[in-house]
Amino acid sequence: MTARDREQPVRIPMDADVHEGALIVPPGAKGLVLFAHGSGSGRLSPRNNYVASVLRESGVATLLFDLLTEKEDRIYENRFDIDLLTQRLQLATEWVKQQAATRHLAIGYFGASTGAAAALKAAAALGPVIRAVVSRGGRPDLALDDLPRVQAPTLLIVGENDDVVIELNRQAYRELRAEKELTIIPGATHLFEEPGTLEQVASAAAHWFQRHLAGKRTEP
Repeated sequence: MTARDREQPVRIPMDADVHEGALIVPPGAKGLVLFAHGSGSGRLSPRNNYVASVLRESGVATLLFDLLTEKEDRIYENRFDIDLLTQRLQLATEWVKQQAATRHLAIGYFGASTGAAAALKAAAALGPVIRAVVSRGGRPDLALDDLPRVQAPTLLIVGENDDVVIELNRQAYRELRAEKELTIIPGATHLFEEPGTLEQVASAAAHWFQRHLAGKRTEP
């Protein structure tokens, strides 16, 4: 990270609370990716922070923020409240559209685990505002009814040894009508802890966002 794209702590108002986040906009960024974390995770997730660093190296701005407050996260059921997570992601999207540093940037979502369902539901609701979605080890099946309405090109990334989640992603893939791709990372399990596997996730995500956040939308 250079001095020019140093992390900017942000506070995003949502409902009756303020949610902490970290916004980094590299020079010349053409797009911005909002991260929707999985159950029990937040803006400090080491895996998502690694992916975010790779995206910035490719010229994409990133926003990592907490979908739930600390108090909300202590209630286990909130972590699987996809409608609540979706609402928070939409509020964060409206916030970045109002900020001078980000309002001109094309917007994408990166979702992990349950956060992937929130990302896809929000993309379905916001239509052409969202230009691309990437899911890492996600649960897109939790947004199954919304998937046919997603307009954003969607990349689903799953580990080869994450058998149950592979099948759930294949089920979701069949419901998507937008441009789509299902990538299976060899030798990887659900958290992509095996050497080199998270690097493959980050590389695939960077290429997807570079392709779809720059220039005009192309129809599938």
